Amino acid sequence: MSGRDPLCSPRRFGRGAALTLVFASVLVAGAATGSLPDDEAKTASGAARATERTTSPEAVTRAAEEAMADGKSPLEAAERAVSRSGDRWAAVYSEDEYEEFAESLDGQYTGVGLEARRERDGRIEVTKVQAGSPAAAAGIRAGDRLRAVDGRAVDGRPVTDVVSLLRGDATDAPAGTTVRLGLERGTRAWTQTLRRARLSTDSVTVRTLAEGVTVIRITAFTKGVGTAVRTAVGTAPAGAGIVLDLRGNSGGLVTEAVSTASAFLDGGLVATYDVDGEQHALHADSGGDTTRPLVALVDGGTMSAAELLTGALRDRGRAVVVGSRTFGKGSVQMPSRLPDGSVAELTVGHYRTPSGRTVDGTGVTPDLEADDGALERSEAVLSGLGDAS
Repeated sequence: MSGRDPLCSPRRFGRGAALTLVFASVLVAGAATGSLPDDEAKTASGAARATERTTSPEAVTRAAEEAMADGKSPLEAAERAVSRSGDRWAAVYSEDEYEEFAESLDGQYTGVGLEARRERDGRIEVTKVQAGSPAAAAGIRAGDRLRAVDGRAVDGRPVTDVVSLLRGDATDAPAGTTVRLGLERGTRAWTQTLRRARLSTDSVTVRTLAEGVTVIRITAFTKGVGTAVRTAVGTAPAGAGIVLDLRGNSGGLVTEAVSTASAFLDGGLVATYDVDGEQHALHADSGGDTTRPLVALVDGGTMSAAELLTGALRDRGRAVVVGSRTFGKGSVQMPSRLPDGSVAELTVGHYRTPSGRTVDGTGVTPDLEADDGALERSEAVLSGLGDAS
């Protein structure tokens, strides 16, 4: 199990899997904007299976208004109404949670720039230090052991709890606040005080393998991902293939998924979706690289917007899909403001790939099944596809 400080918060876990996954993987379609005009690119989110809306936004709002009039919590009343709806992936956010959620989609977070995992013996090990972060400036390195945060021992704790302490979730700690870390490296043990900062997420990483293959890994579709992918494609070695690694990609802004598709397509359909029965379409921009060999690498953690992208590239004959069946998260949800500023999201429709396939509840089945050694299998597929010359 591993985690980093940008996107995880145990406050969300208390509301069940729906809230956790919606925070982690939001399918956003700008054309579906309705209730939150100022959040034009943050209006719909993916869900894990086909669900029909049995509770309307008006009913949830009415429940919140009645609770407020009675001096009770509007947010709790909305949560009860949503829980009765049968909509598995509906969720209610407090105003602060929704603001934090919106910031995460913008690729921003408050933290110290550490990624960590819990070892089998319960120890918390630093797995990555973000360049330019407070942790990097303090000389913390991957492999260091994190023993304590603000005097609290972290051995044996879930990584999500450790991430929460690093971020200061309990007090909504802003940038500039301090956090004291107990660290260990070999026989050396020391305490380091860091100041939290506003940082950008590393949603896209690019590396070139010895054979010239470029691996573009996307962990989430935050703001700017499409541009980063197009840049990576444009600077990849001439004629070499590309592996688009979407394993563990929890989704994100659909506008960025469409922008990413535009790096490999010359216009045309990416997906269709319906909102309360009204049909909409998403199209790629023209001018993408349509000749370079391409593999989309996926697994069971590939969700929502990442599934939309995978389905588009496969249906359009642009990529060979390698890995294991994706998660199956393809319904659309619409947010609406409640009287106390909190936000409720309810399912309003579903999206389909260009050939009309739904991924909701079924996922995307790869062309070539691979688990262990999936990247090596992807390289083999690329060699069989030949070069782009």
